[in-house]
Amino acid sequence: MPIYHQLGQIPKKRHIVFRKPNGKLYAEELVSTEGFSSVYSTVYHCHPPTIVKHLGEPYNVEPKIAKAKHLKHTSLIGFKIKPENDYLQSRKPVLVNDDLHISLAAPKQSMTDYFYKNSQADEIIFIHVGSGVLKTGFGEIKFEYGDYIVIPRGTIYQIHFNDQNNRLFIIESFSPIRTPKKYRNNHGQLLEHSPYCERDMKLPNNLVTHDQEGDFKVLIKKQGLIYPYTYGTHPFDFIGWDGYHFPYAISIHDFEPITGRIHQPPPVHQMFEAHNFVVCSFVPRKFDYHPESIPAPYNHSNVDSDEVLYYVDGDFMSRKSVEKGQITLHPGGIPHGPHPGTVEKSIGKDATEELAVMVDPFRPLMLTEDAIAIEDEDYYRSWINQE
Repeated sequence: MPIYHQLGQIPKKRHIVFRKPNGKLYAEELVSTEGFSSVYSTVYHCHPPTIVKHLGEPYNVEPKIAKAKHLKHTSLIGFKIKPENDYLQSRKPVLVNDDLHISLAAPKQSMTDYFYKNSQADEIIFIHVGSGVLKTGFGEIKFEYGDYIVIPRGTIYQIHFNDQNNRLFIIESFSPIRTPKKYRNNHGQLLEHSPYCERDMKLPNNLVTHDQEGDFKVLIKKQGLIYPYTYGTHPFDFIGWDGYHFPYAISIHDFEPITGRIHQPPPVHQMFEAHNFVVCSFVPRKFDYHPESIPAPYNHSNVDSDEVLYYVDGDFMSRKSVEKGQITLHPGGIPHGPHPGTVEKSIGKDATEELAVMVDPFRPLMLTEDAIAIEDEDYYRSWINQE
């Protein structure tokens, strides 16, 4: 996250004496990435972050693979995922590989009796339905429909929802989530041609220091297991911090689309990048303005990547019978394209109101048992012209 941010109280220099009003030292912690070679933050705790009172038995949460190899256009009806009370139990991985896991979730309750830390992956939580507050030691971030919440690995957090109606699209990345390199200058600042800028980002605020001792349950995910830890101090005991490593949010509604005289390729919609995959935002936009342009996308042969589209809202001119929360997976190796009749129908239209999240992984995705349970088995036949 190439933005410097600071909250709370910090000393004038790193690694120097910084005392509490009672004369005792605050506990300094460096939260670093890629060893000491990438972004980091320096955190000051009321208590050392190492006071572990109890370790519970770890339990397995690895995705259960149903189809490791396949070559079939696939559609998943995402809103068939049933709501569940608990946030973590509601997360259902549906498409996975060694670079990322894609999950759907419909949690009904806020996290109140435990905290969560993903130590194996950065997370992008897309808010399809719902609103609330992400709480961390770094501060709070309010979120609502259309927000991407980016949580770097190792961040302890709680999510508090405003009500029970919530739908989330979650990407776990086993490499850092970054703004696309093509949008940044050598100093990390977003360039003029970027479809969003630093002003659009919701940074942590309202730092609340919880100087508390007791029993605090933190569920830590590592290598496909959840490790129940009980700490003796509150995880959000930050008195202050500064640096470049922290959670943030940005709305899909603040993505400014790039358009042209003829149809633009999917990379113009790019929102984030990581190792071996990208994330794109399809938003309401003006169509191509060449007098003979065809707004509908052309047929495309995926050679090097699968394509995942998560449909959020609006009217998709290249698809028929699209539902909110639907996922389409078009695997590498076979072509896909607009449904019959949609190309001709698109000619002459000047705008679209579609809203979708696209994930393009560069290695094949596997389908889980949770995916098979919500699959539309006839989707691959939807290109047959039945008119």
